[in-house]
Amino acid sequence: MERVSVFVADDHHLFIAGLQSILKDSEKYFFNVIGIAHTGEELLEKLKLEEPDLLILDLNMPGRDGLDALKSIRLIYPKLKILALTMYDDSKIVKSAFKQGVDGYVLKNVPKEELHSAIDDVLADLTHLGKGVRISGTLANMTKPIVQLSNNVQFEDRFIKKYNLTKRELEILKLITLALSNKEIAKELFISDQTVSVHRKNIMRKLGVSNTAGLIKIAYDNSLI
Repeated sequence: MERVSVFVADDHHLFIAGLQSILKDSEKYFFNVIGIAHTGEELLEKLKLEEPDLLILDLNMPGRDGLDALKSIRLIYPKLKILALTMYDDSKIVKSAFKQGVDGYVLKNVPKEELHSAIDDVLADLTHLGKGVRISGTLANMTKPIVQLSNNVQFEDRFIKKYNLTKRELEILKLITLALSNKEIAKELFISDQTVSVHRKNIMRKLGVSNTAGLIKIAYDNSLI
Protein backbone atom coordinates (compact mmCIF):
# COMPACT_ATOMS: atom_id res chain seq x y z
CA MET A 1 0.00 0.00 0.00
CA GLU A 2 1.18 3.48 -0.87
CA ARG A 3 1.94 5.64 2.15
CA VAL A 4 0.28 9.08 2.21
CA SER A 5 0.90 11.75 4.84
CA VAL A 6 -2.24 13.69 5.75
CA PHE A 7 -2.92 16.94 7.58
CA VAL A 8 -6.46 17.52 8.89
CA ALA A 9 -7.90 20.97 9.65
CA ASP A 10 -11.27 21.00 11.40
CA ASP A 11 -12.53 22.55 14.63
CA HIS A 12 -14.59 19.51 15.71
CA HIS A 13 -12.52 17.02 17.70
CA LEU A 14 -15.01 14.16 17.41
CA PHE A 15 -15.26 14.61 13.66
CA ILE A 16 -11.49 14.40 13.32
CA ALA A 17 -11.48 11.19 15.36
CA GLY A 18 -14.13 9.72 13.07
CA LEU A 19 -12.25 10.84 9.97
CA GLN A 20 -9.07 9.17 11.19
CA SER A 21 -11.00 5.94 11.64
CA ILE A 22 -12.39 6.17 8.10
CA LEU A 23 -8.93 6.78 6.65
CA LYS A 24 -7.74 3.52 8.21
CA ASP A 25 -10.33 1.64 6.12
CA SER A 26 -8.61 2.47 2.83
CA GLU A 27 -7.59 -0.56 0.78
CA LYS A 28 -5.37 1.50 -1.51
CA TYR A 29 -3.39 3.82 0.78
CA PHE A 30 -1.83 3.79 4.21
CA PHE A 31 -2.76 7.21 5.58
CA ASN A 32 -0.51 8.71 8.22
CA VAL A 33 -2.07 11.74 9.92
CA ILE A 34 0.95 13.89 10.71
CA GLY A 35 -0.84 17.04 11.84
CA ILE A 36 -4.12 18.44 13.12
CA ALA A 37 -5.29 22.07 13.33
CA HIS A 38 -8.50 23.60 14.64
CA THR A 39 -8.19 27.15 13.23
CA GLY A 40 -6.82 28.71 10.08
CA GLU A 41 -4.04 30.43 12.00
CA GLU A 42 -2.99 27.17 13.64
CA LEU A 43 -3.06 25.43 10.27
CA LEU A 44 -0.70 27.93 8.65
CA GLU A 45 1.71 27.76 11.56
CA LYS A 46 1.81 23.96 11.75
CA LEU A 47 2.20 23.53 8.00
CA LYS A 48 5.56 25.28 8.34
CA LEU A 49 6.74 22.25 10.31
CA GLU A 50 5.19 19.47 8.21
CA GLU A 51 5.19 18.41 4.55
CA PRO A 52 1.94 16.48 4.02
CA ASP A 53 0.86 14.97 0.72
CA LEU A 54 -2.80 15.75 1.39
CA LEU A 55 -4.66 18.43 3.33
CA ILE A 56 -8.26 17.68 4.32
CA LEU A 57 -9.75 21.08 5.08
CA ASP A 58 -12.96 22.31 6.66
CA LEU A 59 -13.95 25.78 5.44
CA ASN A 60 -15.76 26.80 8.63
CA MET A 61 -13.28 27.25 11.46
CA PRO A 62 -13.02 29.98 14.14
CA GLY A 63 -10.75 32.95 13.55
CA ARG A 64 -9.22 32.76 10.11
CA ASP A 65 -11.42 30.18 8.41
CA GLY A 66 -10.38 27.60 5.84
CA LEU A 67 -11.59 29.62 2.88
CA ASP A 68 -9.60 32.63 3.99
CA ALA A 69 -6.46 30.55 4.64
CA LEU A 70 -6.64 28.73 1.30
CA LYS A 71 -4.99 31.41 -0.79
CA SER A 72 -1.92 31.61 1.46
CA ILE A 73 -1.68 27.83 1.58
CA ARG A 74 -1.81 27.45 -2.18
CA LEU A 75 0.82 30.15 -2.74
CA ILE A 76 3.24 28.60 -0.25
CA TYR A 77 2.51 24.95 -1.07
CA PRO A 78 1.61 24.81 -4.79
CA LYS A 79 1.95 21.01 -5.02
CA LEU A 80 -0.06 20.16 -1.90
CA LYS A 81 -3.26 18.23 -2.66
CA ILE A 82 -6.22 19.88 -0.94
CA LEU A 83 -9.63 18.33 -0.35
CA ALA A 84 -12.35 20.56 1.10
CA LEU A 85 -14.55 18.53 3.45
CA THR A 86 -17.32 20.79 4.70
CA MET A 87 -21.05 21.33 5.18
CA TYR A 88 -21.17 24.36 2.83
CA ASP A 89 -23.01 23.44 -0.39
CA ASP A 90 -23.61 26.97 -1.71
CA SER A 91 -22.38 27.29 -5.30
CA LYS A 92 -20.65 30.63 -4.72
CA ILE A 93 -18.63 29.24 -1.82
CA VAL A 94 -17.79 26.14 -3.87
CA LYS A 95 -16.56 28.34 -6.71
CA SER A 96 -14.48 30.45 -4.34
CA ALA A 97 -12.89 27.30 -2.90
CA PHE A 98 -11.92 26.03 -6.35
CA LYS A 99 -10.69 29.46 -7.36
CA GLN A 100 -8.45 29.48 -4.30
CA GLY A 101 -6.98 26.13 -5.25
CA VAL A 102 -8.79 23.13 -3.77
CA ASP A 103 -8.51 19.94 -5.80
CA GLY A 104 -11.73 18.41 -4.54
CA TYR A 105 -14.89 19.41 -2.69
CA VAL A 106 -16.98 16.97 -0.63
CA LEU A 107 -19.84 17.45 1.82
CA LYS A 108 -19.54 15.99 5.31
CA ASN A 109 -22.77 14.02 5.02
CA VAL A 110 -21.54 11.72 2.21
CA PRO A 111 -20.93 7.98 2.77
CA LYS A 112 -17.36 7.03 3.57
CA GLU A 113 -17.07 5.31 0.18
CA GLU A 114 -17.42 8.64 -1.59
CA LEU A 115 -14.82 10.21 0.70
CA HIS A 116 -12.37 7.49 -0.28
CA SER A 117 -13.26 8.05 -3.94
CA ALA A 118 -12.66 11.79 -3.58
CA ILE A 119 -9.28 11.22 -1.97
CA ASP A 120 -8.34 8.76 -4.73
CA ASP A 121 -9.21 11.34 -7.40
CA VAL A 122 -7.35 14.18 -5.71
CA LEU A 123 -4.21 12.10 -5.22
CA ALA A 124 -4.42 11.09 -8.89
CA ASP A 125 -4.40 14.77 -9.97
CA LEU A 126 -8.11 14.72 -10.81
CA THR A 127 -10.73 17.24 -9.75
CA HIS A 128 -13.50 15.80 -7.57
CA LEU A 129 -16.89 17.45 -7.09
CA GLY A 130 -18.88 15.53 -4.49
CA LYS A 131 -22.52 14.52 -4.59
CA GLY A 132 -24.94 17.23 -3.50
CA VAL A 133 -22.53 20.06 -4.26
CA ARG A 134 -24.29 22.78 -6.24
CA ILE A 135 -22.29 24.62 -8.85
CA SER A 136 -22.84 26.30 -12.21
CA GLY A 137 -20.35 26.62 -15.04
CA THR A 138 -17.46 24.26 -15.68
CA LEU A 139 -14.60 23.24 -13.47
CA ALA A 140 -12.24 24.12 -16.29
CA ASN A 141 -12.81 27.77 -15.47
CA MET A 142 -12.28 27.47 -11.74
CA THR A 143 -8.77 28.88 -11.85
CA LYS A 144 -10.03 32.08 -13.45
CA PRO A 145 -11.88 34.92 -11.69
CA ILE A 146 -15.50 33.83 -11.69
CA VAL A 147 -17.36 36.01 -9.20
CA GLN A 148 -18.38 39.30 -10.71
CA LEU A 149 -19.22 42.46 -8.80
CA SER A 150 -22.85 43.51 -9.00
CA ASN A 151 -23.78 46.67 -10.86
CA ASN A 152 -27.36 46.66 -9.55
CA VAL A 153 -27.61 49.90 -7.58
CA GLN A 154 -31.11 49.06 -6.33
CA PHE A 155 -29.93 45.87 -4.62
CA GLU A 156 -26.87 47.63 -3.23
CA ASP A 157 -28.83 50.53 -1.72
CA ARG A 158 -31.33 48.14 -0.18
CA PHE A 159 -28.51 46.05 1.26
CA ILE A 160 -26.73 49.10 2.74
CA LYS A 161 -29.90 50.23 4.53
CA LYS A 162 -30.73 46.72 5.74
CA TYR A 163 -27.37 46.20 7.44
CA ASN A 164 -26.43 49.84 8.12
CA LEU A 165 -23.26 49.59 6.05
CA THR A 166 -21.18 52.47 4.75
CA LYS A 167 -20.32 52.79 1.05
CA ARG A 168 -16.72 51.87 1.87
CA GLU A 169 -17.82 48.76 3.77
CA LEU A 170 -19.92 47.64 0.82
CA GLU A 171 -16.98 48.24 -1.50
CA ILE A 172 -14.73 46.10 0.71
CA LEU A 173 -17.38 43.39 1.05
CA LYS A 174 -17.59 43.02 -2.72
CA LEU A 175 -13.81 42.71 -2.93
CA ILE A 176 -13.89 40.08 -0.17
CA THR A 177 -16.28 38.03 -2.31
CA LEU A 178 -13.54 37.92 -4.93
CA ALA A 179 -11.41 36.12 -2.33
CA LEU A 180 -8.90 38.98 -2.09
CA SER A 181 -6.68 39.22 0.97
CA ASN A 182 -6.57 42.31 3.19
CA LYS A 183 -3.32 43.39 1.54
CA GLU A 184 -4.77 42.99 -1.95
CA ILE A 185 -7.89 44.97 -1.00
CA ALA A 186 -5.71 47.67 0.55
CA LYS A 187 -3.69 47.95 -2.64
CA GLU A 188 -6.85 48.12 -4.74
CA LEU A 189 -8.37 50.91 -2.62
CA PHE A 190 -5.12 52.74 -1.73
CA ILE A 191 -5.60 52.29 2.00
CA SER A 192 -3.65 50.36 4.64
CA ASP A 193 -4.27 46.67 5.27
CA GLN A 194 -4.89 47.54 8.95
CA THR A 195 -7.77 49.75 7.83
CA VAL A 196 -9.14 46.92 5.71
CA SER A 197 -8.91 44.58 8.72
CA VAL A 198 -10.96 47.01 10.83
CA HIS A 199 -13.57 47.34 8.08
CA ARG A 200 -13.73 43.54 7.68
CA LYS A 201 -14.40 43.09 11.42
CA ASN A 202 -17.09 45.77 11.35
CA ILE A 203 -18.76 44.18 8.32
CA MET A 204 -18.79 40.76 10.01
CA ARG A 205 -20.28 42.31 13.16
CA LYS A 206 -23.03 44.12 11.25
CA LEU A 207 -23.89 41.08 9.13
CA GLY A 208 -23.74 38.72 12.11
CA VAL A 209 -21.20 36.30 10.63
CA SER A 210 -17.79 35.10 11.82
CA ASN A 211 -15.93 34.13 8.66
CA THR A 212 -15.38 34.80 4.97
CA ALA A 213 -17.72 32.02 3.84
CA GLY A 214 -20.55 33.66 5.79
CA LEU A 215 -19.87 37.00 4.12
CA ILE A 216 -19.93 35.44 0.65
CA LYS A 217 -23.20 33.63 1.37
CA ILE A 218 -24.96 36.80 2.57
CA ALA A 219 -23.67 38.77 -0.43
CA TYR A 220 -24.94 36.03 -2.75
CA ASP A 221 -28.31 35.75 -0.99
CA ASN A 222 -28.78 39.51 -1.40
CA SER A 223 -27.90 39.49 -5.13
CA LEU A 224 -24.65 41.41 -4.72
CA ILE A 225 -22.65 38.79 -6.62
